[in-house]
Amino acid sequence: MTFGEFVKEKRQSLNITLRAFADKLGIAPSYMSDIEKGKRNAPTQDILDMMVCVLKLNDHDKNRLFDLAAESKNEIAQDITEYVRDNKNVRVAIRRAKELNLGEEEWLQIIENMMKGKK
Repeated sequence: MTFGEFVKEKRQSLNITLRAFADKLGIAPSYMSDIEKGKRNAPTQDILDMMVCVLKLNDHDKNRLFDLAAESKNEIAQDITEYVRDNKNVRVAIRRAKELNLGEEEWLQIIENMMKGKK
């Protein structure tokens, strides 16, 4: 699923017209249409944050929106970039994981261990 498809699906599930959605975001309806059709990349983080509110996204869908937006720009989601930038040990851990060439299974184990530690 693309960023535009995701936004369109969420917008339509709330019965918000494209024009009304664009108005709430302070952007042109034609720009929003181009985003939904995949003709333009995702908008700025400020507009993404407004989308989260207007679309009433839960944490899972908010993260999905941010990830799809970043993918549309061939970037890493801004919320993750900020976290990595602000936490030295995260950078150390990611570099170490890269050196060890950790795969999907190892990352799933790490995530599971993190979740256990939070309970």
